Amino acid sequence: MKNETFMRRSFALFAIILSFGHAKAQDNSFSLSQAVDYAIKNNLNVKNTQLDALSAEARIGEIRAAGLPQVTANFNITDNVIIQRFFLPANFADPNASADAPPVAVKFGVRYQGTAAATLQQLIFNGSYFIGLKAAATYRELAQKSITQSKVSVAEAVTKAYYSAQVAEERAKLLDLNISRVDTLMLETKVMNESGFVELLDVNRLEVQLNNLRTERQKVQNLIEISYALLKFQMGMPATQSVRLTDDINAVDIDALRASTSNLAASYENRVEFALLQTQEKLAGLDIRNVRAGYLPSLSLSFGYGHNNGQDSFTSLFSTKWFNNALLSLNLTVPIFDGFSKRYQLDQKKLALDKVKNNQTLLQQSIDLETSQASINIKNAFATLETQKRNLDLAQEIVRVSKIKYKEGVGSNIEVINAESSLKEAQTNYFTALYDLILAKVDLSRARGELYVEK
Repeated sequence: MKNETFMRRSFALFAIILSFGHAKAQDNSFSLSQAVDYAIKNNLNVKNTQLDALSAEARIGEIRAAGLPQVTANFNITDNVIIQRFFLPANFADPNASADAPPVAVKFGVRYQGTAAATLQQLIFNGSYFIGLKAAATYRELAQKSITQSKVSVAEAVTKAYYSAQVAEERAKLLDLNISRVDTLMLETKVMNESGFVELLDVNRLEVQLNNLRTERQKVQNLIEISYALLKFQMGMPATQSVRLTDDINAVDIDALRASTSNLAASYENRVEFALLQTQEKLAGLDIRNVRAGYLPSLSLSFGYGHNNGQDSFTSLFSTKWFNNALLSLNLTVPIFDGFSKRYQLDQKKLALDKVKNNQTLLQQSIDLETSQASINIKNAFATLETQKRNLDLAQEIVRVSKIKYKEGVGSNIEVINAESSLKEAQTNYFTALYDLILAKVDLSRARGELYVEK
């Protein structure tokens, strides 16, 4: 019974371990959308813009705090080690002193003094403060749009790295298939050579081709490792963590892709860069209003209350009565002349606003150019993919026919080798064309502001 119980517990523990392992494997499997979502949460560039947004919120709180009551308190004890003397006329101390008597040096003050006070200050009106509150809200908007901009950049980089890794893997699969096919052909040719039907030169040619394929396969394997390292870097994933891609580049629906790119019109409002410039235009306008608000008077209220005492001995300072005092003041500040300082500040702010508007026009022109280039690139990519697909089909047929001819003795070994080389090249060109098409689609989506939509 003990052994049976032990075995049951062991199997249960083994099942739990397997379930954890399976869950971990699932955690490391990513579709393209999952990879982008992971990158949005973990990419350090996105995290930095989010920290900037938190900093912006703290800055907004700092601006708002300037309009809240400001309360300060202080406590002070002074030890007048050597009391300063003031010189007074001699008849001030002695009315009978002569008019030409020397002045009398009199101590003015006591050895120890204590003060305890609190002050309340409240801003009532300040034009710059209210403009600053409006600018703070706009600054928050700017920070949020900066986060979106970083997310778009990360989504673009992850998408390209994702498909780059997949293309490299597909190339490796094709090379493995070609290696297997050429290896089989070489074995068959060796048998034919041993039977005296073909020359040893035919075997050597196939061996050279096989060695070249294996060398290229190793290069592609290195490319796969680099592609995955780049993808994990863009995703913000530790380099030591494994990752598996679940999307299949062969499953890309070309017809759906063609339909999704039929509308090639540019949309400025969809671009986060354009939204950023619009927000910067708001801030530039508020800067102008802030300078103009400097011409307005400011009004504040302050109230102070405290106690003080003065004695010749330190102990008496705390054992005798302290006398209270209070102060209430209304402060009005009216700017009259500042040497034209605000005028020149205003000129600078207006020029800054004009610069933002020029940048908006420049961005619109850049978006038009990007959209036009992406449209041309994607049309070329579709045409190239169709051509390479046709070439791939032809190359596969040529390999099939050349092998039949060679086995039947009506074809040459060189013809088979050339056909195999052409097939490998056609396969590589096809997946290169497919990858270029996907990149062109990514660039077009980026130009139209549709690459990443905030969830």
